[in-house]
Amino acid sequence: MKKRIVITGMGILCRLGETPEEFIQNLLQGKSGIINLESFDTSMIQCKVGGDMGNYDYKSKMKTYADNIPLNVFKKMRKISKTAPPATRLTLIPALDAFIDAGLFGYDFDPVRMSCIIGGHNFHDGYSVKNVIQFLEEPEYIDGLMGVVVFDTDMAASMCEILGIKGPMYTVGGTCTSAGIALKNAIREIRYGDCDLALVGGGSMDYSAIGFQALSIVNAISYVNFNDAPEKASRPYDTRREGFVPAQGSGILVIEDLDHALQRNARIYAEILAVESNNDANHLSNPSTEGQVRVMRTALQKAGLKPENIDYINAHATSTPIGDVTEIKSIKEVFGGHARKVKINATKSLLGHTGWTSHSIELIASILQMQKSKLHPSINIDELDPEVDLDVCANRSMDYTINYFIKNSFGFGGINCCTVAKKYIQ
Repeated sequence: MKKRIVITGMGILCRLGETPEEFIQNLLQGKSGIINLESFDTSMIQCKVGGDMGNYDYKSKMKTYADNIPLNVFKKMRKISKTAPPATRLTLIPALDAFIDAGLFGYDFDPVRMSCIIGGHNFHDGYSVKNVIQFLEEPEYIDGLMGVVVFDTDMAASMCEILGIKGPMYTVGGTCTSAGIALKNAIREIRYGDCDLALVGGGSMDYSAIGFQALSIVNAISYVNFNDAPEKASRPYDTRREGFVPAQGSGILVIEDLDHALQRNARIYAEILAVESNNDANHLSNPSTEGQVRVMRTALQKAGLKPENIDYINAHATSTPIGDVTEIKSIKEVFGGHARKVKINATKSLLGHTGWTSHSIELIASILQMQKSKLHPSINIDELDPEVDLDVCANRSMDYTINYFIKNSFGFGGINCCTVAKKYIQ
């Protein structure tokens, strides 16, 4: 029999919270995490809004760890975070928090039987642009560690150094599905790679003004009507949606073999039944109903479930004109008549699109909603698109029991990913 995989630790850092409880409370209250960009100059670019965490006070956060983790770990965390690029700092914090949450300090785990897999690529756009500008002014004053820390694998390697993880460590990239694909690989490491547990999730992005402008030029992000009302910019399913709203942050999980979790009396948040991915053989950002239908059906089949078993769908729902409707059509094709009974909501309406880590952040949101038996609203739906004829929790939270759910992610490059999870019952 296949090993059963459970989630035993969660770490979150985003505009809506630094702890799972703060995160879920803000989601349930319908609070927006979108603000006017403040960490870089927007005078030359069209988009002025996002889930900007460039000014996050990580030094104050470091102080909270002083008495809560082993001294040698604290010293490593403080030393590495001082010189790490911004994206790495924003990812190290939820990684450490997930490790703490899983109760792994004080537990004598075998470091060679734990893996660390981080989803994402091109993490350091803003950091790289700043160093290019510095190079053009005076080459000798670029960051002295740039030749090491700029590589994507440095993020996961830093986690392993701080936490003493010595099993498989790597980074996998799949644009907006990256954290889901990382989760798929982490499960494989446990089932087939002699690991007991894994630290897994998505790395934060470090945007630059150039990156924002490039996304504006291809009409991917919101930049026309909501620069003066940032909290309204992310509006999946609304007729005035005009593109996704980039955001920063990271969500990290500890997953492990159920037997291992039970042996150490770990708290179990949820059980992962399947993670499936595919692609549309299309390098452009054109969503495909065929690919989305296929990935959901395959994930359900591998989970041993029928469509009618699913209570809730955490949608990809980015606030793009084509993407939101395509996903609704795909859901209706997979779920048939049950599509009108299942509840759907859009975490990105509140948080924005956290890119590479969106799958893991929104998986955490789904698990927390399952635990609370409450659904957060999809906000900013002033006029529901007529093609969206399913229950998307428009502007309302509700009490709702979830036993099984799916989390969808669809990325640039025609990549599709679906995770199926369930409430854990002993």
